Amino acid sequence: MKRFYLIITILFVGVSALWSQHANVIWNTPSHNSSESMPCGGGDIGMNIWVEDGDVMFYVSRSGTFDEKNCQLKQGRVRLRLSPNPFKDAKDFRQELKLKDGYVEIAAGNTQIQFWVDVFHPIIHVEVTNAQPLQTEVFYENWRYQERPVRKGEGQQCSYKWAPPKGTVTEADCVSLDKITDSTGKAETNRTSIKRNQLLFYHRNPEQTVFDVVVAQQGMNEVKSQMMNPLKNLTFGGTLLGENLEFAGTADDVYAGTDYRAWKFRSSKAARKEHICIVLHTDQTETIEEWEQGLQTALQRIAPKGKVSLKTIIQDKKQTRSWWNSFWQRSFIEAEGEAKEITRNYTLFRYMLGCNAYGSVPTKFNGGLFTFDPCHVDEKQSFTPDYRKWGGGTMTAQNQRLVYWPMLKSGDFDMMPSQFDFYNRMLKNAELRSRIYWQHDGACFSEQIENFGLPNPAEYGFKRPDWFDKGLEYNAWLEYEWDTVLEFCQMILETKNYANADITPYLPLIESSLTFFDEHYQQLASRRGRKALDGNGHLILFPGSACETYKMTNNASSTIAALKVVLETYGEKEEMLKAIPPIPLRYIEIKDTLNPTIAPVLKQTISPAVSWERINNVETPQLYPVFPWRIYGVGKEDLDIARNTYFYDPDAIKFRSHTGWKQDNIWAACLGLTEEAKKLSLAKLSNGPHRFPAFWGPGYDWTPDHNWGGSGMIGLQEMLLQTNGEQILLFPAWPKEWNVHFKLHAPGETTVEATLKNGKVTDLKVLPESRKKDIVIMIEKEK
Repeated sequence: MKRFYLIITILFVGVSALWSQHANVIWNTPSHNSSESMPCGGGDIGMNIWVEDGDVMFYVSRSGTFDEKNCQLKQGRVRLRLSPNPFKDAKDFRQELKLKDGYVEIAAGNTQIQFWVDVFHPIIHVEVTNAQPLQTEVFYENWRYQERPVRKGEGQQCSYKWAPPKGTVTEADCVSLDKITDSTGKAETNRTSIKRNQLLFYHRNPEQTVFDVVVAQQGMNEVKSQMMNPLKNLTFGGTLLGENLEFAGTADDVYAGTDYRAWKFRSSKAARKEHICIVLHTDQTETIEEWEQGLQTALQRIAPKGKVSLKTIIQDKKQTRSWWNSFWQRSFIEAEGEAKEITRNYTLFRYMLGCNAYGSVPTKFNGGLFTFDPCHVDEKQSFTPDYRKWGGGTMTAQNQRLVYWPMLKSGDFDMMPSQFDFYNRMLKNAELRSRIYWQHDGACFSEQIENFGLPNPAEYGFKRPDWFDKGLEYNAWLEYEWDTVLEFCQMILETKNYANADITPYLPLIESSLTFFDEHYQQLASRRGRKALDGNGHLILFPGSACETYKMTNNASSTIAALKVVLETYGEKEEMLKAIPPIPLRYIEIKDTLNPTIAPVLKQTISPAVSWERINNVETPQLYPVFPWRIYGVGKEDLDIARNTYFYDPDAIKFRSHTGWKQDNIWAACLGLTEEAKKLSLAKLSNGPHRFPAFWGPGYDWTPDHNWGGSGMIGLQEMLLQTNGEQILLFPAWPKEWNVHFKLHAPGETTVEATLKNGKVTDLKVLPESRKKDIVIMIEKEK
C-alpha cells in the first residue's frame, strides 16, 4: 500500500507551482532553551534544533522507540561546537526551516549548517561548511547512561501512569565504542565493526516487559502465547559517525535539570567541511548481535567498507528533496490578511505530520516526534526529555483520530497506513478479548489502548472488585467506550473513496469491529430479558458511552451515527444496518430572557442519547453526527436540527472552546456557520505559546499538542470544501473577505484548486475535468 502511494506522490510533481516558501520560519537570534527549538525530520525521524550559548543542539526522536515500560524514548541529544565559534554573539545569525525541501539551515558569517533526514532511509545528516577551516566538536549526550528511578508523577510517560510499582526504573542504555553490552550490563561481545570515529548507542528491552504485567492483570494469560507483543526484545538506537572525527573522552553535566553523560568527538584536523551522520535502527531480535547486523546493513548504504559514499548521500538528498517538493504540491492553503497567520500555521503543522509519514506507529497526539524538556511545559513536571503526559505506547483514540482525519483532504494518503496498521496489528489481541471475556466474536478495542491491543493498565484499574466484568475498564470516564475504532474504519473506507486505495488488508478489521457491536449488545440484551432486540427490531446499545462525557447511555447518538455510516459505506452487513436504531432527538425550551411572559420556543436538537446517568467530561458527542459522521451538514436534510444543537444545547454551549481537541471550529464549518468558524479558527490556529508557531499546548494533553493542530486543520479544510453526495461544495463557510488560494482533495480521485480574490472565484482547476460539473460555489450564496 505504501509503494502505491509513493507512486501517486511522484505523479503530483509539476501539478502546481511550489508555494510553501511563504511559510518558512526564520529566526535572526539564537534560542534560550529547547522550548525555542525548530522541528526538522523525515520518514519517521524528528529533531528539535536550536542554538544556545553558541552551541548547536538537537534532540533525536524516532517513531516506535518504546522501552520496557512503554515509554517513548528519545535517541539522545547532540551538541555541535565550532571553533572559532561563528554563533556566539553573531550579529548576522539566521536559522531557517526551508519547507520546500524539508530541511533546516543555520548560518552566521561564512558558516552554514544544514540538517536533513533521509525520507527513505533512517539516517540524519548534518553538513557543516565554512570558508575557512574550522575545528568541530560533537557531543552525544545521554541521560540514560545509568538506570533511572521513575519519580513520583513521572509514570505518566509510560503505561503505568499514576500507578508505577515501587522501585520502577528506566533501564540504562548501552553507549560504546568498543563493545556491545546487553541490557543487564553483564554480557559483552568484542566488536570490530565500529571504529573510533563511530559511537554505538542503543536501548534493548528484556523479554519481560509491561506487556506481561498487563496480560496477567487482565486475565489473558491462557492466550498469551497467541498474542502480538511489540515490546519483547525490542532494540532501538544507532551509530553516530564522521570521517574527520576522533573520540576525545566523556564528561558528565546537567541540562534543564537532568544529569547526563556526554561522549565527545572532535575534528582530527580543522576542515572547511564536515559531514556527520546518525544511522538509526529499530527491530525485535532474539539477540543483540542480530540487531547490530541490521544496523550494519543500514550503515553499509552510506559507508561501504567504512568510508562515507558522497555519491550515495547526494542521491539520497536529491530523492528526499523531491519527496518534499511533491508533498507540498499535493495540497495547500495560502491566505492573505487576517487569515495569513492561521494558514501559515496549518502548513507548519502539516510539515510536522509529514516528518512521520512512514512511521512504524502513528504520529502521537501528545507531542509527536517533537517534545522537548518538560520543565518548559510545566515546571511541576520537570522530568527527563523522554517525558510526555498520557504515555508513549498508549493511544488515546479520541485524540488520535484528529491527527489523521485531515490527511484525506490534504491528499496525504501514504501517511495513513501507519495508523491503520497500528489497529490491524492489534486485531487478534482485540478478538481474543471478546472470546475470553464474553465468548463471542468481534474485536473489542477500548479507549486508552496500549500498542498491543489491551486497555491501559492504570485506566483498567489495579484495584478493582473481583466480581467486576474483566472486559471493562474500572474507570468512570472509560467504561463502555469502545466505538472510536469505527472512526478509523471509516478513514480506511474513505481512502478507497478518495484515492481508490486497495483496502483489502483492512477488511477483516472493519468486519470484526462491526461484529463486536452486533454480538455484544445482542448478548447483553439477551441476558436482561427474552429478546435480543427492541420492539422495532433494533439493537439496544446499553450500557454505552457517548465519548467520556455522557456515561451509562442508552443508544448514544455518537455510537448510532458511527455504526450507521460505517455500515452504509462498508455495504456488506445489510441485516445489521437494518438493526441500527435512529439517532435520538429531543426538544429544548428557549425562553425569551427579555420578556419572560412569552411562551418558550421549542427547538428540536440531536440528543446525546435516549438516556444517560451522569456527565463526566466536556465533550459534545451530540454533534458527532455532524462530524465525523456527516449525517447532518450543508446541503443535507434537517440542517436546522444540527444548527439548533450547536446554538441551543446547553452542554454544547457550556463546553464550547478552541483549546486542544475541541471540535467546535469543525462543527461550525460543517454547518455553514461562517462567522463562528472564522472566530474559532482564528483562535485555534493562531501562534502557539512557544517560539515555533505550531507548538500548541499543552491544552488537555501535552506540547506540542498534535490533536490541537489536527482539529485546526480539519476545520480550515471544511470551511473551504465539503461534499454532499456527488456535489463538491466550495467555500461553504469561508469568509468572503478572506482572499485565499487552495488545493484540496475530494472523493473520486479528485483535486480542486481555486483562488478567491475580493469575493470572487478568479481561478478554478478541477481534476479530472469531468468533476467540474459537480462543483457548487457557495461564496456568493446565502448560507
